[in-house]
Amino acid sequence: MNIKRLLVFLIIPTLLSCSPPESLQRFAGLTQGTSYHISFWKPGVNAADLKRQVDQELARLDKLLSNYRADSVIEQFNAFSKNEPFEVGEELVQLVKKAQQMSQKTDGCYDITSEPLFSLWGFNTDHPKKPTNDAIQQARQRIGYQNLEIVDATHLRKRLPQLEIDIASIAQGYSVYRIGQILLQNKIENYLVEIGGELETRGQKPGDKPWRVAIERPLPGQTRLHKILTIKRRDAVAVMTSGTYRHFFDQNGQRFSHILDARTGHPVTHKTVSVTLIYDDPIMADAWSTALLCVGAEKGLTIANKEGIAALFITQHDGETLTEQASQPWHQLTDIIIQ
Repeated sequence: MNIKRLLVFLIIPTLLSCSPPESLQRFAGLTQGTSYHISFWKPGVNAADLKRQVDQELARLDKLLSNYRADSVIEQFNAFSKNEPFEVGEELVQLVKKAQQMSQKTDGCYDITSEPLFSLWGFNTDHPKKPTNDAIQQARQRIGYQNLEIVDATHLRKRLPQLEIDIASIAQGYSVYRIGQILLQNKIENYLVEIGGELETRGQKPGDKPWRVAIERPLPGQTRLHKILTIKRRDAVAVMTSGTYRHFFDQNGQRFSHILDARTGHPVTHKTVSVTLIYDDPIMADAWSTALLCVGAEKGLTIANKEGIAALFITQHDGETLTEQASQPWHQLTDIIIQ
């Protein structure tokens, strides 16, 4: 995945720790155009061997899901221009199915086939600019999640030959999930996995100390803490944030966000600048954070309450004034302290 594309969908939270005990082990690395960090606690585990397992899995996922490499499965599918079933494997089919659920529940605002629009606006370059309305309408003829068909458990089919998919908005969460599964296979039940800012915790740190996660204040040009989550839940829980404030451009006195509404072909016009989710499933948390950011706080709150999603919406007004709105499940969290 291209690093700029990752920044489209992710805000990088800060992991907090104070002189961790010697028994808390850590390792880190690079993957999918970003970095990963893993902290875990289990006596007798060889961290070097565990890192080899993690790197091997991340390399496999990179070959499957990354748009930046022509030899990945997803890019081979994108290059295939025939109206015939194309084998992509069970994992990619399941991720597409989850993404299409997000599209349906946001009335098409969220759409993993929007790559032509993203490229048209130049958000995958260093010089984005507003395209003409005619160019936008032409690009919209090449997208549409309804034009991507799930044939069976391992095959996809395009209804439009030029259709392309980009699942960066869900792939990071899936990678977090897969690494969590590797840790569990090694009988590690106390860990924090973070990839490109998307994270999952399970258990606690040594000494029954909870994991603590900081959410960044969503204002451009700043790196400040906004909230700290003290996670007392021992079961696995994901914390995912999507935001607009790191990737945008100004033209003729107007600001354009990188979050595109596939229904219009234009950047979203609402003032919601970030959405943070606390959710059991990192895959769906990743997709939901982007989908809810696409529709904005007003509609997003309705969806989150209906779906039982703990979500925090932050809206920017004039200057640096921020207001918060949270779904009912967010307020009901009793095993996570929100400061």
